[in-house]
Amino acid sequence: MEHLENRKKITIMLTILVAMLFSSLSQTIVDTALPRIVADLGGMDYYTWIYTIYMLSTSIMVILVGKLSDIYGRKVFLLSGIAVFMLGAFLSGTSTSMIQLIIYRGIQGLGGGTIMSASMTTVADLFSPAERGKWQGVMGGVFGLSSVIGPTLGGYVVDHWAWHWIFWIFLPLGLVALVFIYILYPKHEKHGEKEKVDYLGALFLVITLIPLLLGFTWAGTKYDWGSTQIFSLFSIATVGLILFLFAESKVANPILPLQLFKNSIFSISNLMGFLIGMGMFGSIMFIPLFVQGVIGSSATQSGVVLMPMTLSLVVASAISGQITSRTGKYKYLAVIGTTIVAFGMYLLSRMDIHTTNSTVTLNMIVLGSGMGIVMPLFVLTVQNAVDKKLLGVATSAVQLFRQIGGTVGVSVMGTIMNHSMNNHLAKEITSEAKSVLSKMGFDHINNPQVLFDPKQVEQIKAMIPPQAKQIFDQVLVAIRDSLAVGIKDVFFYGFLLMAANIVIVFFLKEIPLRKSTKENEQHPSLDSERLELN
Repeated sequence: MEHLENRKKITIMLTILVAMLFSSLSQTIVDTALPRIVADLGGMDYYTWIYTIYMLSTSIMVILVGKLSDIYGRKVFLLSGIAVFMLGAFLSGTSTSMIQLIIYRGIQGLGGGTIMSASMTTVADLFSPAERGKWQGVMGGVFGLSSVIGPTLGGYVVDHWAWHWIFWIFLPLGLVALVFIYILYPKHEKHGEKEKVDYLGALFLVITLIPLLLGFTWAGTKYDWGSTQIFSLFSIATVGLILFLFAESKVANPILPLQLFKNSIFSISNLMGFLIGMGMFGSIMFIPLFVQGVIGSSATQSGVVLMPMTLSLVVASAISGQITSRTGKYKYLAVIGTTIVAFGMYLLSRMDIHTTNSTVTLNMIVLGSGMGIVMPLFVLTVQNAVDKKLLGVATSAVQLFRQIGGTVGVSVMGTIMNHSMNNHLAKEITSEAKSVLSKMGFDHINNPQVLFDPKQVEQIKAMIPPQAKQIFDQVLVAIRDSLAVGIKDVFFYGFLLMAANIVIVFFLKEIPLRKSTKENEQHPSLDSERLELN
């Protein structure tokens, strides 16, 4: 699409931004509402599954759509992605159990992964790496805007309306995006003979990803890490990976060309993206738990606490994009960004039961600033280092590794939190308190989900005899303190992963950003790193 005039490119970008705003708003509005949904539907054990199933289905679609859109064009996948996402959102709002919600969130993930993959690659189709930085800053601004509006609106909805509306409220925006893309987005132009789709590689990739991510999701929660079930899942994933590698080495048009990993920029960028997903996204999902469960704020206040982080992310992303476009340099920004992210995670790891909302807010501003700098950079570095015909699959690979990291991180961090919280809780609640509560039929009170609904706490208090109210209050304090300890440990391990990224980033090579979107552009400085596949 490089032959399009600038005005048409901007029009196409506006349609993409509308689609991204719809999908990201529908995502971020859920964050602060989940604790209340869990309190309503039950199933604290399934809390992380709401995130995990979305990332699992998104991860699968991201890499598949990346390659297929290189063959069939982006438009058809943008349209189908929005339609599937809308279906999943509507069904999620009708959920009457956590199992239903998990299934419908999986459908949303299929659509979300499709939108994400096609949208990010469209930017690379339209603009050269030298121009791309500022547009990625704009896209970061869209994510930031949705992150500002979403959590706050989500908290307000569950505090004043039924939580079901968090899934339905933005459906009209999805219809607008669907119409805009259908009318304004150009049709795919076919060049030469159509490439064959690597269906066998896609099958083996799915066989690898699903057991792998399920294994990490269930390990330490549903099953022990050393259990037969977890061992079997990881074994299937290993066999699937071996078959995938073998298949990709034999076909002419692989779904994920293995030669990409010979490019050090591609490999290091994806390694860092994986660690960012694992440490950062695996930790941030616990912020609403901390604000609502430990500090005791409402869902609305939880959204307000998250707002400054997203504002700092937007500002940092815009500034980073402008600097990258003007200087053509990215490595020093990557070093600065990863350092700030690590420092932000360290600040979060120091929070405890005495932490206030203002302290959480300041810590999130630091973290958001670092995120805004680094998140767009690694997409840009990879796109700049590969041939144009590989833009779709290379961009999708970056998203895939970040998604896998997030899925693994949510699982591992969830296990860390539960283990730490349960150990601390066992020490804090006395045998006398357990005996009294058991006699009154309140054995479930040691479940932290009771903290997420103040009305439920007041209802339980009203049912407890006056002589047991002091014990009840002591148990609530113990639960809150144990939850704080568990989440604090999560943030600490997230900090360690981000600290490792500070070391890895120094191995990232820097090559000048290309100034054209032409497929066969020659640039002497790219010879050693830019990958050309014949």
